[in-house]
Amino acid sequence: MKVSDIVINKVERLPNGYIFTYNDFNLPVENKEAAIKALNRLVKKGKLKKISKGKFYKPEKSIFGTLLPNQYQIVKDLLEDDNKIIGYLTGYSIYNTLGLTTQVSNTIQIGTNNIRPNFKRERYVINLSNKII
Repeated sequence: MKVSDIVINKVERLPNGYIFTYNDFNLPVENKEAAIKALNRLVKKGKLKKISKGKFYKPEKSIFGTLLPNQYQIVKDLLEDDNKIIGYLTGYSIYNTLGLTTQVSNTIQIGTNNIRPNFKRERYVINLSNKII
């Protein structure tokens, strides 16, 4: 079976909105480039969307258009490392989730010991800090 067929079969079984990388396919190292090429071809066909370099998701279509994945999926690599919690969601986005505010923020704030500059993923600005808000 070709690498592209393996990638397509795996992508079809993934749920909509789940963010993944080529590492999730458990392919041998020599097939890494072929897997990346197959994923990029699926992006060009519109079956996948790219959220950042090396991160893809299967878009969910609704009557209002294409939906983004939920915020946890967008930042899950910053919250967990080998099933160990290294950060947590905080700020306005979590207040909105709990129903404490009606504001919808485009900034996702993460409390963690690792500090790095703000960066963007899709329409969100990711802010990592060690301050509790």
